[in-house]
Amino acid sequence: MPARQQVIGSGITAPARVAAALRQLAGRGLAGAALALLLAWTLAGCASLPAPAPRAETQALDGRGTPLAALAEAAAPAAAGRSAVRLLADGDHALDARLALSDRAERSLDLQYYQVASDASGLRILRALAAAGARGVRVRLLVDDLYAVGQDPLFAALAAQPNLQVRLFNPLPVRGGGFAARVLGSLHQFERINRRMHNKLLVADNALALTGGRNLGDEYFMRGAQANFIDMDVLVAGAAVAELSALFDAYWASPLAWPVAQLAGAGEAAAFAALAAGPHDTGAPAAADRFGAPPLSQQLAAGRLRLQPVAARVVADAPAKAEGRAAPADSARAQVDATLRAAEAELLIVSPYFVPGAGGMALLEDAAARGVRSTVITNSLGATDEPLVHAGYAGYREPLLRLGVHLHELGATLARRSSLFAPMGSSTGRLHAKVAVADRRWLVVGSMNMDGRSARHNTEVVLLIDSPVLAAQVAELFRGDAQASSFRLRLNTAQRIEWVAEEAGVERVHADEPDAGAASGLRRLLLAALVDEELL
Repeated sequence: MPARQQVIGSGITAPARVAAALRQLAGRGLAGAALALLLAWTLAGCASLPAPAPRAETQALDGRGTPLAALAEAAAPAAAGRSAVRLLADGDHALDARLALSDRAERSLDLQYYQVASDASGLRILRALAAAGARGVRVRLLVDDLYAVGQDPLFAALAAQPNLQVRLFNPLPVRGGGFAARVLGSLHQFERINRRMHNKLLVADNALALTGGRNLGDEYFMRGAQANFIDMDVLVAGAAVAELSALFDAYWASPLAWPVAQLAGAGEAAAFAALAAGPHDTGAPAAADRFGAPPLSQQLAAGRLRLQPVAARVVADAPAKAEGRAAPADSARAQVDATLRAAEAELLIVSPYFVPGAGGMALLEDAAARGVRSTVITNSLGATDEPLVHAGYAGYREPLLRLGVHLHELGATLARRSSLFAPMGSSTGRLHAKVAVADRRWLVVGSMNMDGRSARHNTEVVLLIDSPVLAAQVAELFRGDAQASSFRLRLNTAQRIEWVAEEAGVERVHADEPDAGAASGLRRLLLAALVDEELL
């Protein structure tokens, strides 16, 4: 094993959790599953990353003098030391913003994402990056490797374009095969590959930035045929951009950020056009978003940005967390929790994957003891794309309701009846936004879920915004339209959970979990028994 892997890896000894999983599978009569896992584990001992090669490091470029920098300065003068932001709740406007910044950048584009899908939206953005590089813009793209299944040729070809650099974060040693094969074949390095870079960030000309909950793919921009994610981003100008840019540099220089050529070999520049082929027309965004703002592309063309002046602070995990070297007290979750604990009257938490754990329960218990009204909005079983995480959350519902927490679960089909963020049509609506509001003053928007994985294993980036105007907008948005699209949970006289949906002013009460069949429930219980809550 290369010396570098000795530092950042976990060796080849089977983690106790995997050994326990084998015993539990066999103990439940699932000998075939245990044998398959054991075989994958045995074969995994052959997989390793190549020896790291020397590489040249780069830093953020000074964007002063570019048109984007001029617009950002007008919206948030540097002398004031403050920031200015715009909420991006609508998927079409969020996609337009990414393409507009990619098309207008003149000096640099830095992108950091957990997932870049090879679908129409993802490929459209990659083509915009290649076009930017062709006109002389320095482009750096950092993608977490977990979901980069089969994308080595695509990213290698992108990296072969002029002025393009691509790195994969915390790569799995198994490069071929599907998602399950790659993960199973890499379990001998479980402690390392279990830590993922969950950040989402785009910085253009070191002047304007986008951050929030969205990955790059159709379903994050309301363009998915089967399912779409309700999400939230912010466009940022001013002092916070420098913090976000410095954060990107830290991740780019991390020993876990591998140039794609070291993993996949040099790409063929000529192959990119074929690998990234797809429709170029993403459809025009609506004339105005739900807050009345025109698309960013129109604002850039008009030479004026409509942003809200705010005080904002970047709260983020250092890349050392992905290396297993960060102290929990320094985590993004710890800093966000400190803000939420200061709430005096009202607390709203929106998290698609909500597993509060001991820390989250203590926070809500303290809030209840002080008379703070707490509301939590998360996914129902029918809406979630992570049923195992939902199983981890389900055990907290009754204690939360007994505390007096107002608990809502987005309904997959209920969302179709609402105008929340965009028409769903016949697709499944799923919550993906990660936001919180305290006392209608403090607004938290970012990549961080309120679960153990975000707290302990994933790296996250969050913008902490002091703005009564924006905080009230988000609170009204989720307490109004979102709750109309959700089940309200309550305890009946027998102290059993009920799910209540309102249809045309009439309550419809579900005594059993909506959209949950017996087979689904059994499968979730089995999976939950095999996985520690701290991994959720």
